[in-house]
Amino acid sequence: MLELQSVSVSYGSIRALREVSLSVREGELVTLIGSNGAGKSTCLLAISGVLHPQRGRILYQGEDITRASPFEIVRRGISQSPEGRHVFARLTVAENLTLGAGPRRDRAGIERDRRWIFELFPVLQERLGQLAGTLSGGEQQMLAMARALMSRPKLLLLDEPSLGLAPLMVQTIFEVTRKVRAEGGTILLVEQNARQALEVADRGYVLETGQIILEGSAHELKHDEGVEKAYLGG
Repeated sequence: MLELQSVSVSYGSIRALREVSLSVREGELVTLIGSNGAGKSTCLLAISGVLHPQRGRILYQGEDITRASPFEIVRRGISQSPEGRHVFARLTVAENLTLGAGPRRDRAGIERDRRWIFELFPVLQERLGQLAGTLSGGEQQMLAMARALMSRPKLLLLDEPSLGLAPLMVQTIFEVTRKVRAEGGTILLVEQNARQALEVADRGYVLETGQIILEGSAHELKHDEGVEKAYLGG
């Protein structure tokens, strides 16, 4: 479904990604792990069209989207829940969800997906009229994921969904991630919590200073000595 071919991204003179190549097959949950500043979020921003690579190509369902706009990429079926949530604070929960469904015109489908969202995140139904900026951090993370899901993406990009959350809320977020995947979703997950990420993923890549240094099944990475020492507290 998604393929990055030797993608390099720079911020001015700083090279954030160096010849990164990875792939995500339909129906997979693939995780990208690494330390803070390794380039994980930059990778997702390049896929989303917010940043454009200086070198390399990004293919989605066989088509080159390297220079596509963010709107075009969402319209094609890729949606992102960004690091730091970035909900529209002065809009209500309901309005945030409506904006997430922006590219769609199927009203019946949108209403059906709203009901599905409320099954995943019951608290959002209780908060529909509340301003998003007044939600707790965990509730804002739920809303960010729900907003991304309202576009009914074929590929969901999750950027640090557990960042800054209490342990119980982290479990909730990962349980929802499992449910989305179980219902046929394809997910690329960026996560500092490597242990949790590898528990839910099929495959993974390890990114270090902008380069992929290791890849394999989640099982292989969980039992790799270097990964265990660097990211799993071994």
